Amino acid sequence: MSADRLASLDSWYAEGWKGLDVAVLGLGATGFSVADTLVELGSAVTVYSSDAPADSVELLDVIGARFVQAPLDTVPAALEAQAPDLVVVSPGLPPHNATVQWAVANSVVWGDIELAWRVRDKVVRGPIAAPWVTITGTNGKTTTTQLTTAMFEAAGLRAVSCGNIGVPVLDVVRDPDGFDVLVVELSSHQLHYMPTTGDGAVVPLASTCLNIADDHLEWHGSAEAYRAAKAKVYERTVLACVYNTTDDATRHMVEEADVVEGCRAVGFTPGIPAPGDVGVVEDVLCDRAFTDDRRNSALELATVADLEAAGLASPHMTMNVLAAAALARAASVEPAAIRAAVQGFRADHHRTEHVATADGITWVDDSKATNPHAATASLASFDTVVWIVGGLFKGVDVDGLVARFGPDVRAVVVIGTDRTPVLEAFARHAPGVPVLQVEAADTDQVMPEAVRHAASVARPGDTVLLAPAAASFDQFGSYADRGRRFAAAVHEHLGGNADGDDGSSERQ
Repeated sequence: MSADRLASLDSWYAEGWKGLDVAVLGLGATGFSVADTLVELGSAVTVYSSDAPADSVELLDVIGARFVQAPLDTVPAALEAQAPDLVVVSPGLPPHNATVQWAVANSVVWGDIELAWRVRDKVVRGPIAAPWVTITGTNGKTTTTQLTTAMFEAAGLRAVSCGNIGVPVLDVVRDPDGFDVLVVELSSHQLHYMPTTGDGAVVPLASTCLNIADDHLEWHGSAEAYRAAKAKVYERTVLACVYNTTDDATRHMVEEADVVEGCRAVGFTPGIPAPGDVGVVEDVLCDRAFTDDRRNSALELATVADLEAAGLASPHMTMNVLAAAALARAASVEPAAIRAAVQGFRADHHRTEHVATADGITWVDDSKATNPHAATASLASFDTVVWIVGGLFKGVDVDGLVARFGPDVRAVVVIGTDRTPVLEAFARHAPGVPVLQVEAADTDQVMPEAVRHAASVARPGDTVLLAPAAASFDQFGSYADRGRRFAAAVHEHLGGNADGDDGSSERQ
């Protein structure tokens, strides 16, 4: 395969896709979207995966792609024999994977985001392909992505949340009705495989890294590599790089980014915004970035009362709203549309979600707090807490989190199979705090036991907080599964004697 042919693949309508020999590594939702797209383009596609749902394999046969079931921790012989022109890697596969390393050495490697950017012009509603707004961060990505999309929709635009949020970008760019703007949530895994130069490099209209803290270190290999991946979100941005004024790392990322001439740095802050930033003045969310007289005046975007009504008033949720507003304002969304979007918004389940209140005790589900950084935001939102913590820590140190919050919690209930780090941290930093361990190994019994332990120590005025600071896959199917089981156990324990949502209206 000539470099010129691959370089020419900068449009859905490029001739070079036809007959291109491509290997796709992985067959989750992203991998299937890649295979489906490439087959539609006329490429010859072989998908390699160690495991795949039977229906996905059948669909590959229907669309005309080959499937090879083989473990990817060693290089499949069929892949070596294929010697593909191009390898597209699913974001779940880390760079140290043996098959990924072989692909890097022997072929050209793309991720799904690069492929999507190259073919984004399949359906065009206006004079150009729909612009992208890109969002990453250790925590808050999904809520901010949904908020930003809601703001565009309130302005009358056809917008969509996609990417790491669950809808592959390739499915979106092939939607026959097209979109006016794509709001793309990017994981550090997707960013790792994104180029920053050439025709496959994304050129976002506006971009943000919400915050940064150690996460996914086992995948990236180091904190430095993780942060370098996150920083890619700002490269080539056109209008505004939105950063967190309370997180110096995001400011440094913007300072070091290679952006389009005229692109602005816009900070979001929980306090009074400086000229050029967005923030909060008393009980009003204000824009001092996208107004003509930003040194002497500000535009009102929403009120704290609006946030409270929408369940967005916690400190970290307020920051998500401000970041989304800055992204939307960069694209000329009017303040009235931003306020309307906030007023109509409801955060997804398992994000500091109120489960019930009974006998003066509040039960809160923040199962989405899958790392210490997310748990920090959650713990800081409540006064006296009975903390349910534990799971898979993914190589991330929980010691600092326990040192900061452990001495002040009422008690801790430890779940998960990887509990030694939590127990040792409490022994060091909060030896006087009661530590209750869930001994149940059966998934069905973990949360009922955790709730019983929490109820035995909680007092009126306390919050029983599920903020595990860890991934869920040791004992649960997902963070959502973990949260649903917690809520069900709470309601079962309270026997209906509670003021709260019974979960019957949960969006799937």
